[in-house]
Amino acid sequence: MDRKDFLKKSMLTGALGLGAVSVLKATSNQKETSTYEKLMQQVGFNHIPNKEEKTMNTVLHKAETRGHANHGWLDSHHSFSFANYHNPERMHFGVLRVLNDDRVQAGQGFGTHPHDNMEIISIPLEGDLEHKDSMGNVAVIKEGDVQVMSAGTGIYHSEYNKNADKEVKFLQIWLFPNKKNVEPRYDQISIRDIEKENEFYQVLSPNSDDSGVWVHQNAWFHLGKFESGKETKYELKDKNNGVYAFILDGKVEISGQELNKRDGFGIWDVESIDFKANENVRVLLMEVPMNIS
Repeated sequence: MDRKDFLKKSMLTGALGLGAVSVLKATSNQKETSTYEKLMQQVGFNHIPNKEEKTMNTVLHKAETRGHANHGWLDSHHSFSFANYHNPERMHFGVLRVLNDDRVQAGQGFGTHPHDNMEIISIPLEGDLEHKDSMGNVAVIKEGDVQVMSAGTGIYHSEYNKNADKEVKFLQIWLFPNKKNVEPRYDQISIRDIEKENEFYQVLSPNSDDSGVWVHQNAWFHLGKFESGKETKYELKDKNNGVYAFILDGKVEISGQELNKRDGFGIWDVESIDFKANENVRVLLMEVPMNIS
C-alpha cells in the first residue's frame, strides 16, 4: 500500500476525544517562542565534530542515565536535554536534538501545542496514538507505522492515546531541518510491507521517492530486527554524517561497544559500523549530519 492510500485510509472524521489532556496548550494572545530558535540556542556544547580529529569518535548513553520525567499520565525518558531535564553534556547529536521514549496512559495525551522549523518523527512501539493538526489531518498511528511532520512556518498539533484500556509507547524524535520556513506537511506510512528479518531496512530518507517517509534533512533512519548471532555492516550514506543507534530490545555489539535495551550509542568520523547481535535484538539507526546548517 503506498503512502497516499495508507494516509487516506487512516484519516478519521470528527473532533478529538475529550480524554486528551490539554498540556502546553497555546492561546491566540500569547507570543510563542520559536521552537527552532529556542533549541538552537542550546546546541554546540557537544557532539559537533572536531575538524582536527582524524580518528573515530563515539558517545555512549546508557539507558539508566537518561533524563526522566513521570507526570502520571506521561512517563518519559530523554536521551537529550528536554523540558525540565537539562544536561549540557547531552544537548544533541549533530542535528538530532530530541529522542524521547514516551509512555502515555490510557485516554491521555498532549493537548494542542505549536512547533516551527523542526522535523518531527514519531515511531509507535505499542498501542495506538491519535494525531490532529492545524492542517486538518486526523489519523491514528500504531506499531508498524512511521509518522513525520515538517513544522516549517508553524503548526499546531495534538497527540493522545486512542485507547481507554491500555497505554501507548512511542519514540518522539526531532531533527533540525536543512531548510527553514518550508510549508508545513504531514505524512505517515505503514512499514510492515518493507520490514525485513536479519537486515536493516530504511524507514526515512531525504528523498520523497525513496523507501519510507522523507524529511528536510540529509538523514536516513533504518530499523532492524536480528536473531542472536547475526552479523552485518552498515555503510554510511554521507561521510559527513554520524550514526546514533538506539537499542529497542535485546543486546548487541556495535563497532566493539556492547549495548543493552534502551542504550544509545553515537559514532562519527567513520564510513561504516559493524553490528553483531548478542541475543535477539531490535535496533533503530539514525544517520544524521553532524554539522547544523
